[in-house]
Amino acid sequence: MQALRTQTTLRPAAITGVGAYRPSRVVPNDELVEAIDSSDEWIQQRTGIVERRWATEEDTTLSMATAAAREALEAAGITGEQIGAVVVATVSNPMRTPGVAPMLAAELGSQAPAFDLSAACAGYCHGIALANDMVGAGTADHVLVVGVEYLSQFTDLSDRGTAFLFADAAGAAVVSLAEASGISPTVWGSDGSQWELIRTREDGMLTMTGNSVFRWAVWEMAKVARRAMEAAGVTAEELDVFIPHQANARITAEMVKQLKLPESVRVADDIRHTGNTSAASVPVATARMLAEGQARSGDIALQFGFGAGLVYAAQVVRLP
Repeated sequence: MQALRTQTTLRPAAITGVGAYRPSRVVPNDELVEAIDSSDEWIQQRTGIVERRWATEEDTTLSMATAAAREALEAAGITGEQIGAVVVATVSNPMRTPGVAPMLAAELGSQAPAFDLSAACAGYCHGIALANDMVGAGTADHVLVVGVEYLSQFTDLSDRGTAFLFADAAGAAVVSLAEASGISPTVWGSDGSQWELIRTREDGMLTMTGNSVFRWAVWEMAKVARRAMEAAGVTAEELDVFIPHQANARITAEMVKQLKLPESVRVADDIRHTGNTSAASVPVATARMLAEGQARSGDIALQFGFGAGLVYAAQVVRLP
């Protein structure tokens, strides 16, 4: 039988640009506390959240994704026509079909293959894994990965467990053919037996069993983070930045302890002013850290997403 031609040597890939979009509407805790009989202090102690961003009437899932993508493309120094594939991670597309990705490609002047993936808060890191594989296999030279969420439309403002958590934003990255690898092997997986812990109700609103999710994230996900560092061949002391999914400041603090990260490692803290933006949280936090000088080009970062499914993905990357 004649063998078909295939790529035999993997090519190196790296993140070459990032971008982010946060809606202009700032929603402080005080706007939400009356409906759930709570307080600003209680929310901050429980989650670390001070305020979050919600979409305005002008914002859509597509418009937010487009804004973040344009910023990432500019940072990477490429145009829409050069994109070889578009991957959009989201669970908040208001339409069952079509996906956001083909419409985003059109907005950017691209006819590249484009598709959405649904991996909740781990979606962006799933997208980076796919993009790394596509570039490595020769499928594309540049892959656009976007995490975008419009979660305020699915948030029950009377639900004491979730009303203050979720927010809206978009983050994007370009993964390109590079001289040296800037993305480690991804450690990812799922535990579908616990799917009920984070889900949508019959009315479409989000619900979550917070205590169980907290325990799972702290104890099980720290193990995944360690495996990701091992896969990359780096130690905690060699990390410059830790960018976990911005789900809860207490989860992040506990993971830092579990991983025994030294004080020299800068830790993303986007949750306080952006809220939980699911698939957008890791790229949005990355863009903020780079813009504000908390992270630098060339830094080694452990990035990590986990959430509904339950699903997770972690990889070590070199920041653009």
